[in-house]
Amino acid sequence: MKRSSKTRAWHHRHVHDFYVREAQAQGYRSRAAFKLMEIDDRDRLFRPGLTVVDLGAAPGGWCQVAAERMKGQGRIVGLDLLEVAPIDGVDFIQGDFTEEAILRQLEAALAGRPVDLVICDMAPNITGIDAADQAKSYYLAELALDFAATWLQPKGVFLVKVFQGAGFEAYMKAMRARFRSVAARKPKASRERSREVYLLGREVIEAA
Repeated sequence: MKRSSKTRAWHHRHVHDFYVREAQAQGYRSRAAFKLMEIDDRDRLFRPGLTVVDLGAAPGGWCQVAAERMKGQGRIVGLDLLEVAPIDGVDFIQGDFTEEAILRQLEAALAGRPVDLVICDMAPNITGIDAADQAKSYYLAELALDFAATWLQPKGVFLVKVFQGAGFEAYMKAMRARFRSVAARKPKASRERSREVYLLGREVIEAA
């Protein structure tokens, strides 16, 4: 009964959410598109000609923003466990990022080309057990950080969603060990009650 009540309350908030309505009106696949647009307006992530990897791409809202702001010039590769409907100018790979075979497939799609920007909005399947969900979330974020630090060109940029709480400080420390500049962003489109925050790393620090 309690679970049903929570579900109804979430659904009510969702359908009346300003950014959900705006996404539907403007043809974006998720409200998360507005988070990325707000960050890009401030930090200038996109420009024509970039090579971009979107980890956790479904349902495709971030890829839509990337394709629009790159004006059809450059390369965008999106990856997700779920199927993503096609978007002009975007190549999608369906698979589990934690599996070596899928990572190899992503690397093959890049064909040795250095990446300019890695964006990551991945989230694990939620169990409702906070400690377990937080640990799974940071496991994915750590894999994304390893990928970004390996594939980004020296002036590359990494944007990743994390959640404040257990593991946050350790992850910030790991980010600062890999990038010369690390900043936190909390877009207005992010729900106030959400603990999510986006970390932005610039310029890869080469391993000694």
